[in-house]
Formats: sequence, structure tokens, C-alpha cells
Amino acid sequence: MLHVLDHPLAAHVITHLRDKTTRPATFRTLCYQITLLLAIEATRDLPTEPKAIETPMEPMTGRVLTHQPLVIVPILRAGLGMMQPFLDIFPDVSVGYIGLERDHTTAIARSYYSKLPPVAGRRVLVIDPMLATGGSAVKAIDVVRAAGATDIALVSIVSSPEGVAEVAQHHPALVIYTAALDRCLNAKKYILPGLGDFGDRLYGT
Repeated sequence: MLHVLDHPLAAHVITHLRDKTTRPATFRTLCYQITLLLAIEATRDLPTEPKAIETPMEPMTGRVLTHQPLVIVPILRAGLGMMQPFLDIFPDVSVGYIGLERDHTTAIARSYYSKLPPVAGRRVLVIDPMLATGGSAVKAIDVVRAAGATDIALVSIVSSPEGVAEVAQHHPALVIYTAALDRCLNAKKYILPGLGDFGDRLYGT
């Protein structure tokens, strides 16, 4: 299932992320902003429970998040750029890491690192800014599922139809949250219109 973020601020931020004249420092700020919007959207259905409190005016019963730690799993290296908003807004979050590197000739992802916290019974969000061929996302989801996770979603900033289809083929029940669904992949498996290599633009490499 695909959820495309529909918000004027998201459209504004995505446009500036795509702009090739945007410098790395600004790019990182924009990445934070769009990820914050995605984080809110991807956690809209987190469970809550009642909590009795007293305001300065009177007692009341509000709602707070239940004690179900959120796990985020950035795909290295570009996924690291999406991590901070989750750490800033959620009171109980654990972080795992999956290292996948795409061969620029074959476009096939190669795994070189994996370290996960306990994931069974927790909401797990795999985060990767670009869902291109879908190969890296599928491998990362496979790793998380093999570790015992059952409640998994994928969060990306820009996605291609090919990548969405690849994830859906291997994990048909998984929800994908993205800020933009682009036109297609080019011959080198880069997203069009896209925004280039996210990691390079994020870190100025």
C-alpha cells in the first residue's frame, strides 16, 4: 500500500530538494523538514492510552503514547540523513542500521553491515530517502523480518513506480510512505525527475 504525502509544505520542500543549486547545508535542513512531515504521517496510527493529569485550570484525562518503543532502521548511508526527526519527536525510539551499497554498474544492492535492536512486537520503520529499483528496500525489509519484526513500514522521500512495484511484489502487505512518486527510472536506474544522488548531495561528496 502506498501513501503519498499531500501537503503544500511538502511540495515546497521537495521542489527545493530537487533544485541542483541547493547547497548541502540547505539540503540537510530540507531533508529534516520533509522527514519530520513523513514521520508524523507514518506514525498516525500509533496506539495511545488515557492518562489523568491536572492542567493549571482543572483535572482532565488526556492521551499518551503506549509503551511500545518505535524502531527506526536507516539504510546506510543516505538513510542517516532522515534519522534525527524521529529521535527528536518520539520519547522512546531505538535505532538499527543496515548497510547496503548499490553497484553502479549492475544496480544490485550489496549488504555490508547489519545491527538491529530487538524488533519483535515493535513498530519498525525502515528509512531510505530514495526508493529507486526497490532492491535495497526489499533486502532491508527481509533482514528486519528475519529478525522477528511483523509491524514494518517503509519511509522514503522520493519513490519510483518501479521501486514501489518491487517492494509490493515481495512484501505485498507492507505500507510505503513517500513524499513524491516520480515518473520512472532512467537507463542507469536513477529516478526521474528525481534529485540526483541523495547521499552525495546530503554530504557534499
